[in-house]
Amino acid sequence: MTSSSSPSQDTKRLAQTYPEGLRADALMEEDVAWNRGNDSQWDGEQFDRSDRAALRRVAGLSTELEDVTEVEYRQLRLERVVLVGVWTSGTVQDAENSLAELAALAETAGALVLDGVVQRRDKPDAATYIGSGKAEELRDVVLHTGADTVICDGELSPGQLIHLEDVVKVKVIDRTALILDIFAQHAKSREGKAQVALAQMQYMLPRLRGWGQSLSRQMGGGKGGGLATRGPGETKIETDRRRIREKMAKMRREIAEMKTGREIKRQERKRHKVPSVAIAGYTNAGKSSLLNRLTGAGVLVENALFATLDPTVRRAETPSGRLYTLADTVGFVRHLPHHLVEAFRSTMEEVGDSDLILHVVDGSHPVPEEQLAAVREVIRDVGATDVPEIVVINKADMADPLVLQRLLRIEKRAIAVSARTGQNIDQLLALIDNELPRPSVEIEALVPYTHGKLVARAHDEGEVISEEHTPEGTLLKVRVHEELAAELAPYVPAPLA
Repeated sequence: MTSSSSPSQDTKRLAQTYPEGLRADALMEEDVAWNRGNDSQWDGEQFDRSDRAALRRVAGLSTELEDVTEVEYRQLRLERVVLVGVWTSGTVQDAENSLAELAALAETAGALVLDGVVQRRDKPDAATYIGSGKAEELRDVVLHTGADTVICDGELSPGQLIHLEDVVKVKVIDRTALILDIFAQHAKSREGKAQVALAQMQYMLPRLRGWGQSLSRQMGGGKGGGLATRGPGETKIETDRRRIREKMAKMRREIAEMKTGREIKRQERKRHKVPSVAIAGYTNAGKSSLLNRLTGAGVLVENALFATLDPTVRRAETPSGRLYTLADTVGFVRHLPHHLVEAFRSTMEEVGDSDLILHVVDGSHPVPEEQLAAVREVIRDVGATDVPEIVVINKADMADPLVLQRLLRIEKRAIAVSARTGQNIDQLLALIDNELPRPSVEIEALVPYTHGKLVARAHDEGEVISEEHTPEGTLLKVRVHEELAAELAPYVPAPLA
């Protein structure tokens, strides 16, 4: 017989673990203590921060005698939700951490989390996900809290969604739909919006429902129908599915065209032999904060899951003067929907085509090892397992020293930093400098002053060991790639007899 725990017991246990309820704070203690005076030096202006969760009043449009000029902010709370999870393996702490992460996702989407329950089962029920008896108990929780939505910590089949909604009498969504909703809110670029739209259509296609006229047959056959009609024709829901498939095909073509533009830029960087570094990691691990700290990119930094989705590429320089590009990528999460992995594959190719991966992990997280495993699973999916990796343990100023020691002992190529305070950032830059691929050819050339472009290219694309200005020209000793070495070869001084 399947063992279970009652909702009231689970709620009490979760309330003891997280006194203020299953809020985003349970998972995300602190990403950045942001204030305009200190962090704007490296974070840049954070205009998107207020725009996401606020309404801005425009001066001069009021019909009142005295115009209102101040700015009003209102936090948007769209739905009141109850969370439900199925605990099939691991410890009770693992189940509670998973539900806490679901609470953080729900709050990021704009919902108000009222309660959370966990059901102990060997496997999810095929009909109602948690079993018919527990579904009735969940209905009582929904009535007691006044919730209007139930969010399940897993991907539900179309049948499970329908049957569970029939019992609890409110809307039911799963983890995948929640993540897709967050992506739809936060995508800003044309490509990001197209990728999210494609993932949403892939998710909705098998979950279309039909009532009444949706199941009626359409008129088919010859001109004007009537006696010329042949066959039953397709139903309305079949028509909807066909139209969705057509839209998906069109969206894939558009994404492929956008991918071409990004590949051209990537080939241009490769042509100039500019090394690339990709920042990958769990969502809310501090990737954007690290990018801002290293380059001053001004990317939005917010204590929320999936705050930034669109990839950002910035130019950076190593302590030795070598140029490289630093790319921020979309964050990962446990059980990342395969629809998103497929839709964002073109964006994630930045990771596979890079020369080095900075794998950022949240050192203050209760179980950072799970974050590492989840991200590496996605990295395997995009075929980037051969790219060298540096594990960057962020938020070292807030992490447990024992956890840091454990991670540094397990991960051989790891460094603990704090993007917020700047702790060990210089050591990270030196480590990046050492790990980036170096030009393969070392050459000494006396370049005439009339060919200053070659000297400039040697600085941009190679590694200058020594430089001396002589009456005949610039004497360079550099390490460069083969193409530039061939151009410098005519200026190599003849050996002394």
